[in-house]
Amino acid sequence: MTGSQGTTRAVARRTVVAAAGGAGLAAVLTACGGSDGPAESAAGQPAGGGATGGTTGSGAGGGGQVLAKTADIPEGGGKVFGEVVVTQPKAGEFKAFSSKCTHAGCAVKDVADGVINCPCHGSTFDASDGSVKAGPATAPLAAASITVDGDSIKLV
Repeated sequence: MTGSQGTTRAVARRTVVAAAGGAGLAAVLTACGGSDGPAESAAGQPAGGGATGGTTGSGAGGGGQVLAKTADIPEGGGKVFGEVVVTQPKAGEFKAFSSKCTHAGCAVKDVADGVINCPCHGSTFDASDGSVKAGPATAPLAAASITVDGDSIKLV
């Protein structure tokens, strides 16, 4: 076609292609991201390490959602609980971080040998302070606040 009718079809096709591209990007971001939750509120905290506590309690008192028992978190390892990853770098020392990788927002998968692993692009983070050990991530995981009350680890 020629004239204004051909131009209208070309513009409409570009609009559809652009919209489809935007929808695809939204799907990718949704797949890599997570829902808003405890880690989102912790994202604004400095990333130097989560709250620590021993197995005798932190003195912080009762409040907070129980994430795990201290016995559930292996020394030198950790576990992912939704938007939070809890680690035990040394015996009796517990840390918590956002489970959202700072590279593309994917959820980290596991913790082994003192390293938090993201399955999406291979970023790794130090389980003791959340710092980047290997990229493509360039920023540390945000610290999350926890307390240890007896044998319970609670999200604050």
